Amino acid sequence: MEEKKFDLNTVIGFVLIFGILVYMMYINKPTPEEIEAQEKAKQEQVEAETKKATQEVDTIETTAEDFSVTSATDSLQRVAIQNKLGAFAYSSSLPSAIDKETVVENGVLALKFSNKGGYLSEVKLKQFVNFDSIPIYLVKDGNTGFNINFGTTDSRILNTKDLYFEPTITKNGENTIVSMKLKVSAQQFLEYRYELKPDDYMVNFTIRSQGLNNVVNSSQEINLDWKLKTYRHDKSVSYENRYTRLTYQLDGDKIDKLKPTGDDNEVETNVNWISYRQHFFSSILTSKEGFKEANLSSSNLVNNEEIDTLFTKAYETKLPLQLQAGEFNEDLGLYFGPTDHKVLNKYDIGLEDSIPLGWGIFGWINRYVFIPLFGFLSGFLPYGVAIIIMTIFIKMLLSFVQYKQFLSQAKMKILKPELDEIRAKYKDNKMKAQQETMALQNKAGASPLSGCLPALIQLPVFYALFQFFPSAFDLRQKSFLWADDLSSYDVIYQFPPGIHIPFYGGHVSLFPILASIAIFFYMKMTTGQQMASQPTQEGMPDMTKIMKYMIYFSPLMMLFFFNNYASGLSLYYFISNLISIGIMLVIKNYILDEDKIHAQIQENKKKPKKEGRFQKKMKEMMEQAEQQKQAQQRKK
Repeated sequence: MEEKKFDLNTVIGFVLIFGILVYMMYINKPTPEEIEAQEKAKQEQVEAETKKATQEVDTIETTAEDFSVTSATDSLQRVAIQNKLGAFAYSSSLPSAIDKETVVENGVLALKFSNKGGYLSEVKLKQFVNFDSIPIYLVKDGNTGFNINFGTTDSRILNTKDLYFEPTITKNGENTIVSMKLKVSAQQFLEYRYELKPDDYMVNFTIRSQGLNNVVNSSQEINLDWKLKTYRHDKSVSYENRYTRLTYQLDGDKIDKLKPTGDDNEVETNVNWISYRQHFFSSILTSKEGFKEANLSSSNLVNNEEIDTLFTKAYETKLPLQLQAGEFNEDLGLYFGPTDHKVLNKYDIGLEDSIPLGWGIFGWINRYVFIPLFGFLSGFLPYGVAIIIMTIFIKMLLSFVQYKQFLSQAKMKILKPELDEIRAKYKDNKMKAQQETMALQNKAGASPLSGCLPALIQLPVFYALFQFFPSAFDLRQKSFLWADDLSSYDVIYQFPPGIHIPFYGGHVSLFPILASIAIFFYMKMTTGQQMASQPTQEGMPDMTKIMKYMIYFSPLMMLFFFNNYASGLSLYYFISNLISIGIMLVIKNYILDEDKIHAQIQENKKKPKKEGRFQKKMKEMMEQAEQQKQAQQRKK
């Protein structure tokens, strides 16, 4: 009974409140005189705004707030837009003047185009995922900016990023065409035309206009501004950021880059294409005619690799555009896809040069030897096995270098007693000791340089491979043994959260450990041979001590430096040093015979040895130095 009473009181209360509200609205309604005064004030405001617009002589620059959706439904706001946009106010009156996206795709790309600005607001690579199995997006959630800033003949400054484009989708055979038009009238417009081919990462992109020769002010600067913040995609943010770099081609086929670390800015001329490379993926803007000038900038966004980073670099390019007969006409291209040599190479405009394969001979070795060789082997072998087979092939090819080095060390070891005798005999005459040492080495055919020069042959190969593995897109997310991804580091132990060893990281990788152990034993063998053959020289640093330190220092550096590098590279060094140890054991035990080498040296010493031009010159210089020294001593 109590509940029914409560319900009845509640209903009565609501009825009373509603009645009071109706009564207050009735007694506060405007009188006919007040309504007439409000209409008159509104009309005077409209006339004042119109008069101000016709008398305006200063340049008006628009902002994004001037183009809100609600403004198109209010007469006062429409007048304000007309004042701000002039001829381009027509675009804001169309049904397309809303924040909406147009979606198209092909076999490899899923694209979204924004009505506001007419640009690509989202780019998804359909065939790839990042280290955390999340789809790869090169453009998403406002990480990009694409804007043309231009002046009009009625003294306005406009930005396309704030204006609404009208989208249409058509077909040209198998190609999909997306037209985004910023309209002045039905027949006058600025158009972004995108043509998407099946299974192609390159989007043909044209900026053109029709009927704007009397609308756009050609005497003012017109600038295209392209910005992009690159998303992190790799497991190691520091490793990825090392290979995330703005690269561009200019003056025909010259390649240049901004700094990989810190902030950098350059102004270049005659630029053909600009690549926003983010290690294994790239966003590239190309031009058939080339850009007369480009203001390029790059900013590093990774301050601490221990922090879970979203972006690695912030890129921006400003490009002045030139009108042709008062109209826009730019034939461009937009590439969104993998930084893969074989994919970029097919466009035949040098895009593959954006991959950091090394300069000069190093890049040549990668392009014409290692890339084709690895491509052939990985075509029918697992990727890890392909690395091992390629390593064996390279080491066999360079085995003669190890043979020459070991032979030189063996000769120096045999000559060491005689060299020590010479230094003891001429201990008070260093110059004479050097002359006799060179004469003996020359007769015996055991110059120390004969072991150093072959070793120099390995340096281009070593550096080329150091550049090849971090850039090999084919290794990305390919597993081998315990490594989940040969393009990133392998993990056998992850430190607890908060534990991070400087220069080493928060994990333990096994391949660098194995490579370090192999390097230790290889250096133990080679350095032991060198120390046995190294003559002691008074007044010179003790090389044996330095070599002993290097035996331990080099593997330790390898362990720390490669812990965050690609496991494929560590696998290569591990296998390479194992093979080097094997080759050295074979050479030492089955190929070289020290007794035969000693006999050959003795035969060489008996034969008259013709001095080369270099030896003669060195001998003359040493004799002159000795004469000067003796003359100075006589004066004293």
